[in-house]
Amino acid sequence: MSRIEIQMDRFGDIIRKKREEKGMLLRQLAALIDMDTAILSKVERGARKARREQVEKIAKALDLNEKELMVEYLSENIAYEILDEVSAMDVLKAAEDKLKYLRKDR
Repeated sequence: MSRIEIQMDRFGDIIRKKREEKGMLLRQLAALIDMDTAILSKVERGARKARREQVEKIAKALDLNEKELMVEYLSENIAYEILDEVSAMDVLKAAEDKLKYLRKDR
């Protein structure tokens, strides 16, 4: 999986595509990651957000790069959080600057 390849797919679409590529049923993946099948179905459809630890388990179960999948997960969460903000791009720039500042002190 590469960032360029998946950048416009939703998090749930990424999971579903990879699961189907592997020939895995929804219930099989759900069992592997210890998640209810109905909840995983909602995650794939975008009706529910996965938790961070679930993303890690999904990455392992589907042989996905954990860091890249986490980037997709977090970036989608951020995008939806500020989607309706008129100044969304300014918010992202300010957040990037703030992140650099906060990391400097660590």
